[in-house]
Amino acid sequence: MYLADEHKIWVCKGEEKICMLPQMANRHGLIAGATGTGKTVTLKVLAESFSEMGVPVFLADIKGDVSGMCKAGESSEGFQKRLHKLGLENFEFKGFPVRFFDVFGKKGHPVRTTISEMGPDLLSRLLELNATQSGIMTIIFKIADDQGLLLLDLKDLRSMVQYVGDNAAQFKTTYGNVSAQSVGAIQRALLRLEEQGGDVFFGEPALDIRDWLATADDGRGYINLLHCVELFQNPLLYSTFLLWMLSELYELLPEAGDLEKPKIVFIFKDAPKSLLDKVEQIVRLIRSKGVGIYFITQQPSDIPDTVLSQLGNKLQHALRAYTPKDQKGLKAAAQAFRANPDLDAVKVLPELGTGEVLVSLLDADGVPSMVQRAYVMPPRSYLGVADDALRNQLIAASPLYGKYAAAVDRESAYEILMAKARQDAEAAAKAQEEAELQKELRSRSTSAKKGPPTVAEKLLNKTMTRMENKAVDTIVRGIFNQMKKWF
Repeated sequence: MYLADEHKIWVCKGEEKICMLPQMANRHGLIAGATGTGKTVTLKVLAESFSEMGVPVFLADIKGDVSGMCKAGESSEGFQKRLHKLGLENFEFKGFPVRFFDVFGKKGHPVRTTISEMGPDLLSRLLELNATQSGIMTIIFKIADDQGLLLLDLKDLRSMVQYVGDNAAQFKTTYGNVSAQSVGAIQRALLRLEEQGGDVFFGEPALDIRDWLATADDGRGYINLLHCVELFQNPLLYSTFLLWMLSELYELLPEAGDLEKPKIVFIFKDAPKSLLDKVEQIVRLIRSKGVGIYFITQQPSDIPDTVLSQLGNKLQHALRAYTPKDQKGLKAAAQAFRANPDLDAVKVLPELGTGEVLVSLLDADGVPSMVQRAYVMPPRSYLGVADDALRNQLIAASPLYGKYAAAVDRESAYEILMAKARQDAEAAAKAQEEAELQKELRSRSTSAKKGPPTVAEKLLNKTMTRMENKAVDTIVRGIFNQMKKWF
């Protein structure tokens, strides 16, 4: 919970309070642990604390189990025991300002962006195109730009790829060679993205990422909750969205240096490997923009070392080690903390109970504290799932509803190229009709020039016919006479 008088986030309690300093919250962080050890509660405590100190939060809800943050929590016998253990009195339950989003538009405001905003470089990285194919993608965007063809949705890009491929010879001199093989590879990659829901994600109105930087009327930061239950099943689209979002935010925000608190915090649970392999540079640079990123995962080894090394605030829940590989991972996780001579982290880590962590947070100088064993603070909001009625009520009441609810499909590359194709087809059909008409007219003209046969021509034709008939009769009689001789 946020301690306003001390300007600290009270995250855990061991022998004493363990707090995160807001000015160090943009140094990123990690919450790790086996299933059922309390990671979801920990991320909720962090999200609530950031919101309380006026920092907006983006939270990817993978299981749909954190939507209850929009309403106040409820007491229970187990909850009261936890409060007593932590020595908390006058604990206040409360809900938090939540805005719901969903790429598919089913459980929140639709989230869209345009192909142009994504850009050729980012698309090529996400589609895992090679250098040659990436170059052709850049050419396609350049041709679209030069010809004033807007690339807004996926059908715009697919039609543009087809158009460039069909007219490769025309563009070769100005833009370079465009091979049919590379065009085919791009088309297949786009088809794969479309099958995972890319046709829904790309379009208008595009999300204005500044809407996620807003605070509520009471000064608390909005918790922007992205419903990812369906999206998570489509890792390519999920990675596409997350990487675009971080890239867009990085370009939008100016350099800020060290701030008293972050401008926004992102919390990613079970981020796909395809994303983690691509965000190293963004994670390293976005800190200076005042953005904090927190990864939630089961094993720290799920995070690439290049990213893991940049996560300064760490909360490690229990890990179970049943195999040699698990034991190796457990030892590595324990040894990643700054050593505490009074605590054997390797021994303690598998013994932690639900809600317990090994924790190390950055001090005012940016130095990790020695690892400690502690209990995570309890969340103030509801631990369950918000019912659909409440969710829909909050969605409809949001000022963002009218902004994003209805999709817009204005004229862009697809419509223009389709119209051009129809015009070309009509012109070709008209040209063929005219050619056939000209051929028919020439035929009629030739027949007209010959005119009707004269009397002499008619007499000659009759004479020739009689002579031909007489000759045939003579031949036939000769054949019959010869046959009589044989028999």
